[in-house]
Amino acid sequence: LRSLSAGIFPQFCWTSPRRLPPPGKLDFGYVPAGVYETLAHYEPGPIGILFHMVHGFLCAVQPNAFPHDLIVQFTKDRFGAIHTEYQKAIYYEIGFLVCAAVGLVFAILLPLVGLFFCMCRCCDNCGGEMHQRQRKNADCRRGLLGTLLFSTSLVITIGVLCAYAANQNLSSQVKNIRRLVNSNMRDLHTFTNDTPMQIDYLISQYATAKNKVIYDLDNIGPLLGGKIHDQLEKEVHPALDQVLSMAGVKIERAIKAMRETKDALENANVSLEVLQEGTGKLNVNLSLVRNSINRTLNDPGCHDEESDATSAQLCRNIRQSLSQLQISANYTRVQINTRHVSFLYSSQGYSALNDTPHMVIEQTRNVQNLVDGIGSNISSFSKALPVQSVLSNFTILISHVHAKIEDFYPEIDKIDFYRWIACITLCCMVVLVLAFNLLGLLCGTLGYDKHASPTTRGCISNTGGTMLMAGVGFSFIFSLVLMGAVTIIFLIGGNMEKLVCEPYHSKELFKVVDTPYMINPEWKNFIPGYMYNDSDLELTAESLYSSCKQNKGIYSAMRMDKIFNISSFMNTTMVSKLNTDRLRQSIILLDAEGKRVLQDFSEAGLSEINYADYLEEVNKGVTVVDLLSYSRDLEAQTDLMPRSPLRNALKGHIGTLRQIHRQQINPMEQAMVILHITALNQSMRYLERTASDLPNKVLAVIDAVEAAQYLISKNASHIFNQETGKYTGIIVGYFHQYIEWVKTSLALEVAPCKPFTNMLDTAEIMTCSFLVDSMNAFWMGLGCSTLFLLPSIVLAVKLAKYYRRMETEDVYDE
Repeated sequence: LRSLSAGIFPQFCWTSPRRLPPPGKLDFGYVPAGVYETLAHYEPGPIGILFHMVHGFLCAVQPNAFPHDLIVQFTKDRFGAIHTEYQKAIYYEIGFLVCAAVGLVFAILLPLVGLFFCMCRCCDNCGGEMHQRQRKNADCRRGLLGTLLFSTSLVITIGVLCAYAANQNLSSQVKNIRRLVNSNMRDLHTFTNDTPMQIDYLISQYATAKNKVIYDLDNIGPLLGGKIHDQLEKEVHPALDQVLSMAGVKIERAIKAMRETKDALENANVSLEVLQEGTGKLNVNLSLVRNSINRTLNDPGCHDEESDATSAQLCRNIRQSLSQLQISANYTRVQINTRHVSFLYSSQGYSALNDTPHMVIEQTRNVQNLVDGIGSNISSFSKALPVQSVLSNFTILISHVHAKIEDFYPEIDKIDFYRWIACITLCCMVVLVLAFNLLGLLCGTLGYDKHASPTTRGCISNTGGTMLMAGVGFSFIFSLVLMGAVTIIFLIGGNMEKLVCEPYHSKELFKVVDTPYMINPEWKNFIPGYMYNDSDLELTAESLYSSCKQNKGIYSAMRMDKIFNISSFMNTTMVSKLNTDRLRQSIILLDAEGKRVLQDFSEAGLSEINYADYLEEVNKGVTVVDLLSYSRDLEAQTDLMPRSPLRNALKGHIGTLRQIHRQQINPMEQAMVILHITALNQSMRYLERTASDLPNKVLAVIDAVEAAQYLISKNASHIFNQETGKYTGIIVGYFHQYIEWVKTSLALEVAPCKPFTNMLDTAEIMTCSFLVDSMNAFWMGLGCSTLFLLPSIVLAVKLAKYYRRMETEDVYDE
């Protein structure tokens, strides 16, 4: 019973299993990731206060929401709807239109007013008459006008400084364009260089799951068999013991008999081989000595009876005794059919009972082919993605575009230089007016003498008044250019801020692009329709931008799982099915081949062996005569011969016989004959004793094993299915862990597409933060200065009367 139990569960019942790491979560490491250096964020610094003021002003001018529907309608109709929807466009632009109208009125009317004003003054009207009436509050009025003009000039100064700061900010930020572009290009190269390496890392980590699966399959005994055995021991083993106890003694004896029979046949065969080899060499040596003695006895001294009758008689006696120089036992007659032994070495022989659990391991090794097949599918998945070709072409495109941009930098610098000159010119126009105002105030204030009459005012005071009038003249002259430039820049910069920059930050611009059927009437979504020819796929510009902004992988951002689904390349259904089907058939106590081998063993013909002849032959001595006694008798007869060559030759043969006895007979008698003949005797007597009852014992083993097999197959199936399902779940779980890790890595870590959003954000920074904000700050500062030229003109004209030298004055009689 114990032998049969050990045959069924040998490594669980009688050997302690080695400690194995519990199945857990696999560690696939970290996907190698490149570092993107572009920081798509702009902090304007102190000038940001001015930018916020401009934004606030634009929100006050244009409080309407982004005209999403209007832009979509214009785009769909290719601006054909402007004839019917122009009212909506005017309503949206009403704030800009009012401001532009004010600017145009200012730009047109102020020069005309200046023209008429000059003509009027030339006619000594409109204050052109060089006469000043004296009033009691003249000093107060002069001080008030001077203060107001100074305040106005101060506002103009602040406005021109803001315009200058915005102009300088734009020029300084243009120099950063090269740095931002180069940074983005390096990030794109990092993207193209790291992506293949990351994909190769994902593929290489399949080995982690594969090795764990193979490890568990190699240790299926401790992992699966141990659990099955524990459950069987609790529920099925008691019933199994009850079945086996009915034939337990017979089974144990049968198994013992088969083992001992096998050992006896092996020992008998080995002993015979050793004896046959030793007696064969001895027979050859004895034949050589016998022939040599015969040749020696042919000497003439043995045939000369007349001269030496004694020697002749001794020679005849020696020749007659030579027939005794031969082996006694002929071991070649003792033959044991080797098939009685060879089939016992067969893997389907007796070991089929004890080695049955190894069938579980051998059968599950077939899963290796499926595991390798999944690895091949993963490799084919990486080849299905045209990564190398696409990235190679993309790298060439990057280099080409970068080279084109590098060639355009001188043009950018030249354009920026001309722009800077134009803006500085506009600022200088205001500064010129401002300079005349401030110098006029300075000279007028310093040169004013309250005791002097209007006609006797000093030169410095008169110069101050003249400068003020010069400032008025330049104000009229420059007002058209200044306000025209302000109006144009205001319309361009304001609309870009409201229609491009703000919608980009609020993502309203992406919603316009994502409007169904707008770009192509046949495509619901433009991006998937263009890339995958599947416009129903939920892939929008907004979702793509948001995903890449979070630095997610391009695989998930572009919804490439709809085209290249990695789960289809790692279908583990067959793994689960294969494991279950194989393991359900693995625990077989004795299959049909094993039964056939045992039956052949019981019918191997051991009872037909003639054990009496075998025992008679192996009990004989090594030689017919004792070789040492024969040597002494031969030496005694040789001593009776006279001294002659014949006697010396016989002496030599006697020495050879003694040497054969010493080197061959003695070792054979001591080590071979005694030991092996005794073992052969024991083996043959045991075979003779057990051969008749062996078939009945073998049949008892087969019957008992079949009863145990029936019990296991019928009553333990639910335990087997349950534990096999758990084990299969663990094996398949490794693949699921790998699949989920690959999906997560593809979604978050592999080929992160933030460089593309960085490019958009960089373009937005250069367009909105650098250009538009600076343009808007410039027109706001310059516009403020230009608007305050109007009060400056009025105040300067009135104040000039108090500084200039008059031609006439009021005279009062006492």
